[in-house]
Amino acid sequence: MGLSTIISIAAIVVGLWLFFYIFPINLWVTALFSGVRINLLELVLMRFRKVPPGLIVNSMITSTKAGLKDITTSQLETHHLAHGNLSAVIKALIVADKANLDLSFKQATAIDLAGRDVLNAVQVSVTPYVVIVPSITGVSIDGIQLLAEARVTVRTNLQQLVGGAGEETIKARVGQGIISSIGTASNYLEVLENPESISKSVLSNGLDAGTAFEILSIDIADINIGHNIGAMLQIDQAEADLNVAKAKAEEKRAMAVALEQEMLARVQEAKALVIEAEAEVPKAMSEAFRKGVLVAKPKPLTPIKKK
Repeated sequence: MGLSTIISIAAIVVGLWLFFYIFPINLWVTALFSGVRINLLELVLMRFRKVPPGLIVNSMITSTKAGLKDITTSQLETHHLAHGNLSAVIKALIVADKANLDLSFKQATAIDLAGRDVLNAVQVSVTPYVVIVPSITGVSIDGIQLLAEARVTVRTNLQQLVGGAGEETIKARVGQGIISSIGTASNYLEVLENPESISKSVLSNGLDAGTAFEILSIDIADINIGHNIGAMLQIDQAEADLNVAKAKAEEKRAMAVALEQEMLARVQEAKALVIEAEAEVPKAMSEAFRKGVLVAKPKPLTPIKKK
């Protein structure tokens, strides 16, 4: 076999591969026998639009066999070009259709393009799951601290999945409702004896409004008694009052000490003035004697008593 023959065979093989790549006749035949009417030229144009014909044909075949209607190749191409997960959308539509859920192709693609797992959302809508709320601490009116754990059963609300709040919002709202319910109880024993009252109170507040979920039930799994917050606050208040009283007493003592020091200083000052005045007396008397103003009186003679 000559070189020219090998080159000719290689050129024929490459030409056939290129022909069948541009004209996916096998996909067209598969679609035709699967009951999907699609033009061969349309499959060729998908190559130039950088859309994999195999993905579009397989999606059309799957949706047609599942009984889904009103889905066109143009819609599938548009969603793929928008970087959507086309396989997940088709599977989600099939699950929703079998479960009698109201989910259109437009809604499914919107959920997928919003970054949510549309297939998982439909599965959760069919099979609800439990959201565990961490331990919530509340204080009843009598000052007793209670620690409650809740389990919230939810399912996906497909109509609010786009733009709806997520699971963390459900946890936060349920926790807030539990704290409010415990806080309105006049006695902690009421909560321990009737924990379902918390569930009813929280569930009646419409906590799932504006979220991507629908709350089916709220169950209080466990309630534990914590500290006596009321007594602790009273003790803290008493200590604070005692410290204030001590501070005021210390202030008064300091003022008394200061006043005492001031009085001692005044006494010392008075003594100094007296000493200074006493020192001036001899001088004054001497001056008086010298000037003759003051004459010394002779001492009277003491009479001699006769024996």
